[in-house]
Amino acid sequence: MTLISTESLSQPIPPDRFALFALGFRPFFLAAGLAAIVLMLWWLAVLLSLTGVGKYYTPVGWHSHEMIFGFAAAVIAGFLLTAVRNWTSVQTLKGIWLAALVSLWLAARLLPLFSTLLPAWLIAAVDIAFLPLLAMSLAAPLLRANKKPQLIFVALLTLMLLANLMVHLELLGITQDSAQSGITLGMNTVLLIITIMAGRVLPMFTKNGAPGAEPRRWPWLEKTAVAAMVALLLVELVYPMPWLLAGLAASAALAHGARLWGWYSRLIWPVPLLWVLHLGYGWLVFGFALKSLAMMGMIETAPAIHAFAAAIGVLCLGMMSRVALGHTSRPLVAAKPMTWAFTLINLAMAVRVLVPIMALEWAVLANFVSAGLWLSAFTTFVLVYTPILIRARLDGQPG
Repeated sequence: MTLISTESLSQPIPPDRFALFALGFRPFFLAAGLAAIVLMLWWLAVLLSLTGVGKYYTPVGWHSHEMIFGFAAAVIAGFLLTAVRNWTSVQTLKGIWLAALVSLWLAARLLPLFSTLLPAWLIAAVDIAFLPLLAMSLAAPLLRANKKPQLIFVALLTLMLLANLMVHLELLGITQDSAQSGITLGMNTVLLIITIMAGRVLPMFTKNGAPGAEPRRWPWLEKTAVAAMVALLLVELVYPMPWLLAGLAASAALAHGARLWGWYSRLIWPVPLLWVLHLGYGWLVFGFALKSLAMMGMIETAPAIHAFAAAIGVLCLGMMSRVALGHTSRPLVAAKPMTWAFTLINLAMAVRVLVPIMALEWAVLANFVSAGLWLSAFTTFVLVYTPILIRARLDGQPG
């Protein structure tokens, strides 16, 4: 890892220069956008019995695993590799090393589809290797710059690694009944990472992007919101009693709802790059509320799971869109097609979450409608942002 050179600033990089591997957000955001499309199309083909997912995963297991450790992990990788460079002024992975990490992520997505030809241990090893290598690539600059508080993200990536390991250990026949716990731990860890990231950037984005907005943050509430998620994560992993989970989920809904209320301003609504993030966080609050109801036996658990998936999907789309503009020195204004994409992704998740609650007999149709809206949103993202992600910054600076 090297300090970012200021000498290169005197030699501007032409804006048409290929820059896909100049900084982590570029290839990983593009990979996440493409994965959101391909994984959903493949899942629809599986539901229609047009194809399978190999013999390594079960179909549902594959879908759950890939949305967490494939799609969400790619977004997290892109965000953290970029953020750590900003926090430390130390260059994170770029060039051939960044391309190698992206290739490892891609290989982990592809190998299970050839599980009739490949040994199971190889499929597991390739997938497991990604998160520790990402964590190490982040830990080095953080330690060098003495940014110890930011090492929390390395710890959370390690927790995701544990969750992924739990999945693969059962698939390899080493443990029993650990895969579902691994999926649950993986989703909860992704939600925790999103919670911490949102607390750091969403109030700042709101203040900077909506002149006149004054987001409010209370230190005690920030700690309470994170603590409620950690408690819920631990209880769900080691002592999953429904009554206790219901209480903790209700507490989390209240804490995160109050947190979002403090950040909110009516001035966000003319700014799509802001309202999409606020709506995404709202899905997290709604997910906790539904989880509490599910633990009390009032509704099925699936709507709560999909509400959390909505929080991940909407926040990832909004965050990728905003970060890519900022880090390529473009105006922080969403292109008109992206406003539609933000609308479509929220409609997709509303259909997926609400229709099965209100009319279970329409759940299958809702699944396909939701998938179509999801595909439209992420296809729009890929079409709009591919030129942005592969070309150099407009100001000629590196990154």
